[in-house]
Amino acid sequence: MDIHPIRTDADHKAALRELSGYFNNEPAPGTEEDERFEVLLTLVEAYETEHYPIALPDPIEAIKFHMEQCGLAPKDLAPAIGRLNRVYEVLNRKRPLTLPMIWNLHRMLGIPASSLIRPPEERKAA
Repeated sequence: MDIHPIRTDADHKAALRELSGYFNNEPAPGTEEDERFEVLLTLVEAYETEHYPIALPDPIEAIKFHMEQCGLAPKDLAPAIGRLNRVYEVLNRKRPLTLPMIWNLHRMLGIPASSLIRPPEERKAA
């Protein structure tokens, strides 16, 4: 198996070209081609994680997205955030999320806590 680390964009593009063939004709499990496919996927994922990181979403946008996807109204967030006026303050960025609000949203609605927690310096940059 002649595989080397992905160090440059050219290496990355070459690996993606090779992988596209495997997606069109997936190798049989346990074969040498299957092992090559898995190794290439791992290398591409590691390269992309290092060179093209995906930033965490804005917490308020994550909440609004979840509301839209689940058909929720602001009043549905009251058990997690507090009275309806507080929900509107949070959604309009007049009041920051507190740690108890974050945990409540995570537990009650299944929003990943990592999407709701974002360091202040990252919030200012976004």
